[in-house]
Amino acid sequence: MDARSPDLTRDAAGWRNDAPATKSLAEVNASVALPIAGVWWRRLLAFVGPGYLVSVGYMDPGNWATDLAGGSKFGYTLLSVILLSNLMAILLQSLAARLGIVTDRDLAQACRATYSPAVNFMLWLACEAAIIACDLAEVIGTAIALKLLFGIPLIGGALIAALDAFLLLILMNRGFRFLESFVIALLVVIAVCFTVQLAAAAPPVAEMLRGFVPKTEIFTNPEMLYIAIGIIGATVMPHNLYLHSSIVQTRAYERNDTGRREAIKWATTDSTIALMLALFINAAILVVAAATFHKSGHSDVAEIGQAFELLSPLLGLGIASTLFAVALLASGLNSTVTATLAGQIVMEGFLDLRLPSWARRLLTRGIAIVPVIVVTAIYGERGTADLLVFSQVVLSMQLPFAVIPLVRFVSDRRKMGKFVIPVWVAAIAWIVAGIIVILNLKLLADTLFG
Repeated sequence: MDARSPDLTRDAAGWRNDAPATKSLAEVNASVALPIAGVWWRRLLAFVGPGYLVSVGYMDPGNWATDLAGGSKFGYTLLSVILLSNLMAILLQSLAARLGIVTDRDLAQACRATYSPAVNFMLWLACEAAIIACDLAEVIGTAIALKLLFGIPLIGGALIAALDAFLLLILMNRGFRFLESFVIALLVVIAVCFTVQLAAAAPPVAEMLRGFVPKTEIFTNPEMLYIAIGIIGATVMPHNLYLHSSIVQTRAYERNDTGRREAIKWATTDSTIALMLALFINAAILVVAAATFHKSGHSDVAEIGQAFELLSPLLGLGIASTLFAVALLASGLNSTVTATLAGQIVMEGFLDLRLPSWARRLLTRGIAIVPVIVVTAIYGERGTADLLVFSQVVLSMQLPFAVIPLVRFVSDRRKMGKFVIPVWVAAIAWIVAGIIVILNLKLLADTLFG
């Protein structure tokens, strides 16, 4: 065989023989010790962490834009989309965790070890586009939070946001558990802020509960569908699937059938509980917007800055706007950490290319900052709000390129052995993948042909 040609022959599990054998996130792989014995909750606590890192992506600044737009314009109607998105997320993240634990590969490594170089390159480009879109939302969200809290102009805030490239490096040097504790602490801040705002908004319970029942107008109304797909893109984020399949491997579970079975159980429990917190926060943002803005006739509130200015006067709670901005800043910081980690996993997994995390972060942040500065300079804050929602639609468009390989791998008995998912779970997973593809095709047709 020509030395320059990749070896496309396969082993018994269907992996390419030329696939690199490097551990995912090698510097922290199997670095978190587990109790050898003890009560069940000690085992659970030892696994708590990866699910919360993943949940960050389900409540990042991009979610705020789509939830605010959906709540202020359509009331509680799109709560059903948030619920559906969260159920999809719980299923898909459990599959991502299973893939990482069983195969000792993250999703990017599994793709590299399965597909041809050309296909892998296209999948990498799609994933990088999703990460850049996510970065875009973080830069805008962090810049807006800095402006609301400290009066820093948006362009200045966007430039400051580039400096958080070093945040992950500092946290990782303290150990992976320290990183998880930092993320969980900021999640608690976000949850407390929205609990106070939700109590102040006092939404009508019956009307709110009806919002969780799907309605056909979501699909037939192009404007509502656009926001709905944005919500799905902001909730079920493609880079989170790569992230979760890697960071579950930070636990030092026994790499045998018994250890993997227990790891799957606790990792799935961890992510399910964490994603229920994400559901609460996403729903709280939309409910506050519906109860505060839609109810008072402010149905055009789609900008975070507008929401900040109107929250305190409309709720009659002086601290409401400040809590809103604090939660936004916490969300931006958290999203920075997890997106940086996901970017490292994707680049190393697909390309077997290792760059210092600060260098890679500055590169992707630079790409995200340019459109923010250009749009802000030309269109002002209104333009950044539209850009924020658009970034989430871009994320949604990338979802099939992560979801379809994931479902294919965990349904393959050669790769998963006795841990292959049951036929009924595979059927549901393929239905979820089909829904995502159909919604994206519908959005694409509406965008191109009106």
